Amino acid sequence: MAGRAQHSGPAARGAPGLLPPLLLLLCAAALIPAGVGQNLVTEDVTVVEGDVATISCRVKNSDDSVIQLLNPNRQTIYFRDFRPLKDSRFQLVNFSNSELRVSLTNVSISDEGRYFCQLYTDPPQEIYTTITVLVPPRNLVIDIQKEIAVEGEEIELNCTAMASRPATTIRWFKGNKELTGKSEVEQWSDMYTVTSQLLLKVAREDDGVPVICLVDHPAVKDLQTQRYLEVMYKPQVRVSQNYPVQGLTREGEPLELTCAAFGKPQPTDMRWLRVDDEMPQHVVVSGSNLLISNLNKTDNGTYRCEASNAVGKSHADYMLFVYDTTATTEPAAHGFTQLPNSAEELDAGDRSDSRAGEEGAIRSVDHAVVGGVVAVVVFAMLCLLIILGRYFARHKGTYFTHEAKGADDAADADTAIINAEGGQNNSEEKKEYFI
Repeated sequence: MAGRAQHSGPAARGAPGLLPPLLLLLCAAALIPAGVGQNLVTEDVTVVEGDVATISCRVKNSDDSVIQLLNPNRQTIYFRDFRPLKDSRFQLVNFSNSELRVSLTNVSISDEGRYFCQLYTDPPQEIYTTITVLVPPRNLVIDIQKEIAVEGEEIELNCTAMASRPATTIRWFKGNKELTGKSEVEQWSDMYTVTSQLLLKVAREDDGVPVICLVDHPAVKDLQTQRYLEVMYKPQVRVSQNYPVQGLTREGEPLELTCAAFGKPQPTDMRWLRVDDEMPQHVVVSGSNLLISNLNKTDNGTYRCEASNAVGKSHADYMLFVYDTTATTEPAAHGFTQLPNSAEELDAGDRSDSRAGEEGAIRSVDHAVVGGVVAVVVFAMLCLLIILGRYFARHKGTYFTHEAKGADDAADADTAIINAEGGQNNSEEKKEYFI
């Protein structure tokens, strides 16, 4: 007994020295909560309807605590790598001590909401990620008020983008030029329908130009639709001189004119006439051509080509001036003018042609005025020279007087002077003669 005591004595004496440190470690471990230093991390997800959404629950400084994922109804989708929820659209992408990543295929609006990541620590940790589902417009349509418009009319176009989420932004373009429309938004449940109205005044230049409705939406890029404008307009008439190709229209020579008209619809009626006078009998009109085989002065005047279609009527004029056969000077102004029925019907080309004709006419008038003034001045100077010449010619010749009568017979100068003075006293009235 004494030996066991001795044997056990040292152990009994050493135990109190080891027990306090172990107890301290166990107590410290019990007092420190599990999961301290671990952090859950996740991100929100935005996905287009029908695409795949990926949810990631990550743990920083993991200590092998359990991770699970719950749906918005707080049903467990995955517990570690096990899927209790019977929805095959959820698939495990990655599982480790530090991450649980799950994919959701064929996403729909009903899948939108908060999904919860949980970490089984003491106390448990939980964060959530939000899935946002974008729905692109299901249909994009342009409705046009009039399929065929007439130049100058204002037409209405409407573009509708249906069933989108969020609401779309609609932009209008005519060719490459952006236009401004007016939009209205209607909400149906969680979906939005947007209609944009565009009022457009059309011109002949707009015929065949596309009007584009373009959608700005985060779920889709470059979604657009377009309609081509169809615009009817009255004819645009032009007269060309076939002969003579260049130079003067001289007496005795031929003149050939051609009328061209373009419109929508194509002009069906075209005719030649002479403005403010009857058409000469020797003028030959064949369709769009006018021929004068032998020009003379009586042909001077304005010749008009008229063309019409279902929209209206337009015309172009040719002013003819017949020169003498010996004339060699080029005309100061061309003979073509185009004169629509009203000022509003002038297009840019017509206005420039008219301005060119007016400037040429002004230049010719200025030259004529200057020439007339110079001629008058020269004529006046010639008349003045003639008058002065005649005046000086009549006052030239020998000039005789009888003031020294009687002095010729004197013997010397003194006697001549005495005789001359006496002659002056005794003479009658002095007389002068012009030869």
